[in-house]
Amino acid sequence: MLLPIIAYGHPVLKRKAKVIPKDYPNLSGLIENMFETMYNASGVGIAAPQIGLSIRLFIVDTSPFSEDESLSDEEQNQLKSFKKIFINPEIIEESGDDWSFDEGCLSIPNIRESVLRQPEIKIQYFDENFNKHVKSFNGLLARVIQHEYDHVEGVLFTDKLSSFKKQLLKKKLLKISSGKLSFDYEMEFYKSPKKR
Repeated sequence: MLLPIIAYGHPVLKRKAKVIPKDYPNLSGLIENMFETMYNASGVGIAAPQIGLSIRLFIVDTSPFSEDESLSDEEQNQLKSFKKIFINPEIIEESGDDWSFDEGCLSIPNIRESVLRQPEIKIQYFDENFNKHVKSFNGLLARVIQHEYDHVEGVLFTDKLSSFKKQLLKKKLLKISSGKLSFDYEMEFYKSPKKR
């Protein structure tokens, strides 16, 4: 089932998400809906806060990046077969020299900006069967995971931009948050509670 994607400006995107218990209702159905929603929006990752749920869950499928001819064959193959579910993730370590890469976000459509991130991470997470993993990733895989991990921490890629860049984007972000642009997929916008 396709779910609306929460647009920039909604408070759920700025909240640190809660840990998911093993008995979370219909978790497999939720994950299936998240993949369907992500593919429909041509994304490579989506986190639960982006569909309005403040829980520590995100999914990643980097296969679209595997067609980038500037990458080595090894990198292309790695990206082509990378599809994972991260439940209750915790980044244990980030290392290496910061590198810049253009990032976008399904909650902030039509905006791409250069973001600095460290190229290597070590992350602890549970899979969909609640088996625990501790793994290291680097390069684009690490970047996609860091981007989605930020979502469960209540951080958006625009938070990592300079104040000058943020100022330049202010009008565009306002248009996104107020729903004044048209998008290729269904989005949900925050309506602040009316004051009495």
